[in-house]
Amino acid sequence: MAVEKKAPVSSSILVVGGGISGLTATLEAAEVGYEVFLVEKNPFLGGRVAQLNQYFPKLCPPACGLEINFRRIKDNPKIKVFTMAEIEKVDGGPGNYQVTIRIQPRYVNDNCTCCGECAKVCDTEIPNEFNFGMDRIKAAYIPHNMAFPARYVFSSDMGADEAKRCKEACKYNAVDLDMEPKILNIQVGSIIWATGWSPYDATKLDNLGFGRYQNVITNMMMERLASHNGPTSGKILRLSDDQPPKIIAFAQCAGSRDEKHLPYCSYICCMASLKQATYIRSQYPDADVYIYYIDIRTPGRRYEQFYNQLKADKKVHFVKGKVAEVNEDPSTANIILVAENTLTGEKIKQTVDMLVLATGMQPNTEKDKPIANLNMNSDGFIINDYDNSGIFAAGCANKPADVVSSNQNATGMALKAIQTLVRR
Repeated sequence: MAVEKKAPVSSSILVVGGGISGLTATLEAAEVGYEVFLVEKNPFLGGRVAQLNQYFPKLCPPACGLEINFRRIKDNPKIKVFTMAEIEKVDGGPGNYQVTIRIQPRYVNDNCTCCGECAKVCDTEIPNEFNFGMDRIKAAYIPHNMAFPARYVFSSDMGADEAKRCKEACKYNAVDLDMEPKILNIQVGSIIWATGWSPYDATKLDNLGFGRYQNVITNMMMERLASHNGPTSGKILRLSDDQPPKIIAFAQCAGSRDEKHLPYCSYICCMASLKQATYIRSQYPDADVYIYYIDIRTPGRRYEQFYNQLKADKKVHFVKGKVAEVNEDPSTANIILVAENTLTGEKIKQTVDMLVLATGMQPNTEKDKPIANLNMNSDGFIINDYDNSGIFAAGCANKPADVVSSNQNATGMALKAIQTLVRR
């Protein structure tokens, strides 16, 4: 005798996080007919990929993958996007989740044409978070040139009188200073948690000088320096004097594989440094690049080939040894690093123009604990329970991963979310 399946209370899906994993999961579910609510805490979609200069495997710029996804989202009536929004509470179970969403005011409505007149009359400047504080922007700003939705945002640092001037300058009635936080309650059958990752806080690595010396930067800061929409319009320059670096070093496993910080391998760091070595060699053919490493991890044949190409470059030098100490020459702002070559036992003291810390990825769920019934490991990654839960972690909310792996995983989690609905 066939068992009758119980219909789900809701056939909608909630995706939390609008990075590459969240976008993929949203589109995969919506394009087979399911209603999807996409919630993102930032004013724009795209996540970390939007901050990259290029990404593997084809070394594409972010526009290569994001632009078409934004178009697909815009054209799909099944998708409802909420930016500047966070999950306040999740109740219920598979097939019947009640979710409370808090949406913060942007103070700019859908009439915005990105004309920039509001920014012209705004005097207040704030650190540019998209560029990791390496430059400043107006308090009336568009997050970056490819931001979706393409609308300005008003920072809370803007004064009331200044906000009024912005409103008066707008010709399209797009400024709404009466906007207030909104609470939205929705019912969904399954949830995909795709909240992504943040670079590990390099200021916690006391011996590596980040935050004390200007020419010690992180790998994500290097991505922004190399990006045409970055703080230097794509030119890799020293932060201390805006000069081209002639000798650049990379310190691998900066915080990763360290019981005091991140005990796991962050998967992406080796390939990120190899990729960034190509940025430098492209801009500065005479520059020398030194990569200090514990192990070089290049998962897959394609990545291994990329590594071999770099090894064949006589201006790229691989040193098996971990950077132990970093100081600065105050007269030049050059960086003096100390390491031990574990193959020869030699203690190395080297002066470089710039040091790049290959900081690892920390799941955002470690810092912002999900307000939901989820299993998490000691590092903050969500452990998926495919048998008993209707909430599934995708991409880097589940484990460290690159863009390709995150996309593949997100597609699988979209299928799991759909299965939750049809099996109820």
